[in-house]
Amino acid sequence: MSDENNKVFYTSPVDDEQKSLRIDKFIASQIPELSRAQVQRLIEEGCVFADDEAIVDKNYKTRLGDIYQISLPEPQTATPSPENIPLDILFEDDDLIVVNKPAGMTVHPAAGVNSGTLVNALLYHCKDSLSGIGGVARPGIVHRIDRNTSGILVVAKNDFTHRGLAEQFYNHSIERTYFAVVYGTPLPRIGTICGNIARSPYDRKKMAIVQTGGKSAVTHYQTIETYFNDAASLVKCNLETGRTHQIRVHLSSIGCNLIGDDVYEKSKKTMVKLPLDIKNYVNTFPRQALHAFSLGFIHPRTKQILAFQTDFPEDMQNLIQKLKKNL
Repeated sequence: MSDENNKVFYTSPVDDEQKSLRIDKFIASQIPELSRAQVQRLIEEGCVFADDEAIVDKNYKTRLGDIYQISLPEPQTATPSPENIPLDILFEDDDLIVVNKPAGMTVHPAAGVNSGTLVNALLYHCKDSLSGIGGVARPGIVHRIDRNTSGILVVAKNDFTHRGLAEQFYNHSIERTYFAVVYGTPLPRIGTICGNIARSPYDRKKMAIVQTGGKSAVTHYQTIETYFNDAASLVKCNLETGRTHQIRVHLSSIGCNLIGDDVYEKSKKTMVKLPLDIKNYVNTFPRQALHAFSLGFIHPRTKQILAFQTDFPEDMQNLIQKLKKNL
């Protein structure tokens, strides 16, 4: 299946007969427009994804339930240009850099977004020291967070580090904690959401929980605070897996859509308990209230355990303070 507007292809879920095939063979069999040689080049350019993580190994074998995304690069897209954009750097050495990405910044160039990205800023800051595995448009990028999600990202400066980090993401050994401000309050207030996630068959911009196929996804959550008789709450999420839109999909599945999320949007009627001024503020919050608070991993070269965390950005702090008026 393809999205003609964005030149993005999606495979069908891998079934029992297709598991453990070479990824290039599987994709070429699914998408007649692409040969195996073209698929191999797209892998080298960082254009083939399992969830939000680029596949970096041409010998990668398919896994049961996987749906692969192939993003065809725009022919006219130029190499990203270095731009002197300030970065909030939490850690840096010769192998990697850990940054606190602001909401509103796209991670790497894509159709219609050729400047102002994290990659543009990194190219200026790091000069020539970024891993090439991610491809021309995505140098150093090991994982992504949504444009309107704030928080921590790690970027690889060389291919050795890129492969070491990618392996940890693949094995789900990375520690990731997010905080979300949501409509309503989860029941129970502490729990685990398990539900396979795949691209929605009804809207290709959305992910959805599916009964068959998809990829296993597990989110552990804890309600930290509730506001105005459970009209809204602050929820801490620890990811056991890292699927596209995982927190947004899982929390919406239990009736706790993220405030400001215009993709997985929920009726605002749940906010009737709020005073009018606070209701208007909440219902016009300009982005999903989601922050990648902490990230922990093993440094691929030194084998040191590294752990980072960052404060909520000002907009989320203001949102929480508004909701705390009755506490």
